[in-house]
Amino acid sequence: MLSTFKNFNPTPVDFIGFLVNMNSINDQQNSPLLLTIDNGIARITFNRPTVLNAIDAPLANAFLSAIRSLASEPAARVIILQGAGKGFMAGGDIGAFHADIPNAGTTADSIIGPLHEALALMAGLSQPVIASLHGAVAGAGVSLAMACDLAIAADNARFTLAYSRIGASLDGSSSWSLPRIVGLRKALELALLAETIDAQEALRLNLVNRVVPSADLQAQTDALARRLADGPTFAFGRIKALLRQSFETPLAVQMEVEHAAFLACTDTHDFAEGLNAFFEKRPAAFTGR
Repeated sequence: MLSTFKNFNPTPVDFIGFLVNMNSINDQQNSPLLLTIDNGIARITFNRPTVLNAIDAPLANAFLSAIRSLASEPAARVIILQGAGKGFMAGGDIGAFHADIPNAGTTADSIIGPLHEALALMAGLSQPVIASLHGAVAGAGVSLAMACDLAIAADNARFTLAYSRIGASLDGSSSWSLPRIVGLRKALELALLAETIDAQEALRLNLVNRVVPSADLQAQTDALARRLADGPTFAFGRIKALLRQSFETPLAVQMEVEHAAFLACTDTHDFAEGLNAFFEKRPAAFTGR
């Protein structure tokens, strides 16, 4: 949940030394988070660009509200997480901790509580969730990126967990996601040393699925979102649930759950449409039903 970036310049690799009192910067935006839905694509924009979208309690609560609303919104067939301004997210607003160190635990709780509730809900969403990453991706920014189903990064993205830099442990589900994505040994290295890696290294480690030129990030993100939004979203939800639970589920139980999920898919309009389209040699027109 750390925020360590000020005057972010994506060219230098090691920019972690800038620990910022975020409370000293006034955010002039009307809302810390923007939510839009257009033609099946929901877009959550972290909107504190003057502080590189550092998470404070209002932003954490706004994120929770957005995820709650999308959980029951049939118009949203895919979700994009993105950040306004020069970076995706610099992490948590450490200025709030520094302003009142004796009560830092209370401050942390006001952020971590709603953030973790939102991430737990997000993991169970039927909609695919895409992280669209650029510039600074640090602390909780990395955690959020790993919590998404897919991640696409601009070539100027720089990643660091950063928590240990101020003597803190992990949050934002990163201790769960990181070893599953990169393996335990590499997870320990990234978390303990808190070094900065570039987008290509993040791709090599499977922290992201694709790296694109920074000028193409929005177009490439939108194209991926469009592809998913036009897909069989009921089946996508079952696929997500099956894969996410597989690490803790015995093989025999997993196969039973697979059986039930497949049968549920056969009752959908999309299953019939997919079969008809295949035999008619045409693209399927999925509706999510």
